[in-house]
Amino acid sequence: MSIADGTLLMVGAIFALLVTGLPLAFITGLVALAFTFGWFGPMALPLVTTRVYGFVTEYSLVAVPMFVLMASLLDRSGIARDLFNAMRVFAGRLPGGVAVQTVVVAFFLAALSGIIGGEIVLLGILALPQMLRLGYDKHLSIGVVCAGGSLGTMMPPSIVLIIYGLIASQSIADLFTAAITPALLLMGSYIGYVLIRCLKNPRLGPPLTDADRDEGFANRWQALKAIIVPGLIAFVVLGSIYGGVASVTEAAAMGVFGVFVAVIARRELTLKMLHASLTQTLMTCGMIIWIGIGAAALVGVYNLMGGNRFISQVILGLDVPPVAILLVMMAILLVLGMFLDWIGVAMLTLPIFVPIVDQLGYSPIWFGILFAVNMQVS
Repeated sequence: MSIADGTLLMVGAIFALLVTGLPLAFITGLVALAFTFGWFGPMALPLVTTRVYGFVTEYSLVAVPMFVLMASLLDRSGIARDLFNAMRVFAGRLPGGVAVQTVVVAFFLAALSGIIGGEIVLLGILALPQMLRLGYDKHLSIGVVCAGGSLGTMMPPSIVLIIYGLIASQSIADLFTAAITPALLLMGSYIGYVLIRCLKNPRLGPPLTDADRDEGFANRWQALKAIIVPGLIAFVVLGSIYGGVASVTEAAAMGVFGVFVAVIARRELTLKMLHASLTQTLMTCGMIIWIGIGAAALVGVYNLMGGNRFISQVILGLDVPPVAILLVMMAILLVLGMFLDWIGVAMLTLPIFVPIVDQLGYSPIWFGILFAVNMQVS
């Protein structure tokens, strides 16, 4: 069997098993084992397990449970709720003001946690009922929650960028530095879109009344105090990274400590809350690790088959400009994003795409930001 036939068979097996509803980690692991024994025989199994061991012992992975725990504690504390209510005081007079404050709060939460799903759920609980109650257009409201909530893919400390740096062997601090400007541009674009739509048609997002705007906070000073705590935590995490004071992993630990102190100071920490946060952290990190193990095994056996050289030759052999190859990669990422979680897409595609991007003459750091944008869309 040629490597081309093997590639088609492997891709077909993955999608066929996805239809059965099996978890992605089991699918990639099963396909990896099947091709290891079928293509090389049992003697090649240690080569694949070595790649898996290299993945699970990566020091950068330590930052992931820290940031997930931060997000879990924020979800269960009143910090995010107070932040959302505080922004109402400042954005209430704007057309579409609640939608604008939702995007800004999403940006703050992204800077605190770096994960995606939790933000969307939290904003769906806090912001979506509020916008619908005030008569906002439901399509605009849902779009703002989904778009704002996915800013966690871009805004440091993004777990997407941490995993990308781990797979692509790139500096996570450099990725974080490169991501700030695109994240700000995305937030500004979302806010600009909401304001333009609502200025042209105020019925899409009517301004708040004085009673609604001041609900929960008697004045701007009280609202400002609700912003200071999450702003300070974000400053400690990101400032320590960019200032060279701490590595990403150390900054993650500092962030968890800051959130713990804030929750204790607010007298919200309970054993039930701590248990639920730790349980969610273990479940999320377990999913990431298992998907990573399966994908590392699959990519490892595919590379042993010569798949990485085959894909590189096929793509680089196309008589098209380099930007067209990038567009094809983006289309592949978009299609895979319809079926797989971002972690699965990253583990399966990046070991093949990053070397090609490097050969095309593009910066892997720049491609990491492009990848994060694609994951936000998907």
